[in-house]
Amino acid sequence: MKTTGNTILVSGGGSGIGLALAQRWHDAGNAVIVTGRNAAKLEAAVAGRENMHAMTLDVTDADAIAAFAKDIVARFPALNILVNNAGVMMYEAVGSERDLSDAEATVITNLLGPIRLTDALIDHLATQDDSAIVNVTSGLAFVPLPKAPTYSATKAALHSYTQALRVQLEGRVEVIELAPPAVRTELTPGQSTREGYMPLDDYADEVMDLFAQEPTPPEILVQNVLPLRNAEAEGMVAERLAFLNNL
Repeated sequence: MKTTGNTILVSGGGSGIGLALAQRWHDAGNAVIVTGRNAAKLEAAVAGRENMHAMTLDVTDADAIAAFAKDIVARFPALNILVNNAGVMMYEAVGSERDLSDAEATVITNLLGPIRLTDALIDHLATQDDSAIVNVTSGLAFVPLPKAPTYSATKAALHSYTQALRVQLEGRVEVIELAPPAVRTELTPGQSTREGYMPLDDYADEVMDLFAQEPTPPEILVQNVLPLRNAEAEGMVAERLAFLNNL
């Protein structure tokens, strides 16, 4: 993936990892469009950056995605990189019958959202030079966090989907997986100051260094996520699952 001269769409780009990477990509010489549901956050994200643009989008709305895709291709015909970053994480107690609305919202946002947005833009991306799709999964795709079972499952599913997508699009669109560790963002309450989590700026800087490698790795993995990514190969899933269960 080129590091400069792109037109990049980042879903969920108004805060957290999406915002940190979007601003770094912009400052590296790319046109960047950030999307999300909160217009005020998006406007704050692009303030003072001339070639950075904000567009609202609810990735849980299939009709909105279809309309958005037509609009963005018309407004930004050079669009060549899609970053599927929008996501939600909710803790769930699954030991008794419950309201499944949180679980359903998590699946729609974290899994169907990227699938639908990719589908809506794939015909356009396939015509562009140096095109790429970046799917943001999680270290929890490889070892789940027990108190966030549906979130972990959606990230595992997106990891699998990304692998299949990479094979089908080989030679047409580059497909990259970005799997973060625990990072200090507002993904869950109090997470931005939680001890032991990776500072956001440190994470984004290490990610940008990995994207600058030639060729770009198919999986962007900072050092902090390797214990989870490599747990199965190292025979350490049970131990690391127990560690996560005690957090």
